Amino acid sequence: MRLYDDYLRWLYRGGHPNLLGRSLNRASAAMFRLGVWPGRVAALEVRGRTSGRTISFPVVIADYDGERYLVSMLGEHANWVGNVRAADGRAVLRHGYREAVLLHEIPPDGRAAILRRYLAVAPGARPHLPLDRNASLEEFEEIAPRFPVFRISPTGTTPTTAPVTESRTT
Repeated sequence: MRLYDDYLRWLYRGGHPNLLGRSLNRASAAMFRLGVWPGRVAALEVRGRTSGRTISFPVVIADYDGERYLVSMLGEHANWVGNVRAADGRAVLRHGYREAVLLHEIPPDGRAAILRRYLAVAPGARPHLPLDRNASLEEFEEIAPRFPVFRISPTGTTPTTAPVTESRTT
């Protein structure tokens, strides 16, 4: 498993995918768009903040407390995070169908339980977050400011203002 983890970290060395990582992401996004894999994975499409082009990449959707979330496994400086923020959260999820969504950023004090759930459902992200998926919520609270989390809502819905703080064992 260590070799596989090292390989995954190598694909994203420096916080961005290398050439092979970009190629694999493109292929995965194309398959996810078609709905080939389980519903937990999708392609996220968002307008590039500098190019204006639609950027598409694979994501894992974490479910928690009846809501769906996206997590930046590469942290605060991942390109897609900047693109989502520049687009005011407007994006499209594709998984055999097209779903226009708004992504609402969760404040750091509401991220811990979601980050833990994300690691439970996204094995490929585990080498990128510095905790084990079974770590305590307190440990997740310590790293939460470094890993943006976005709640997914269909376009046109109003976000709730309360952060997610409830603890839940998964």
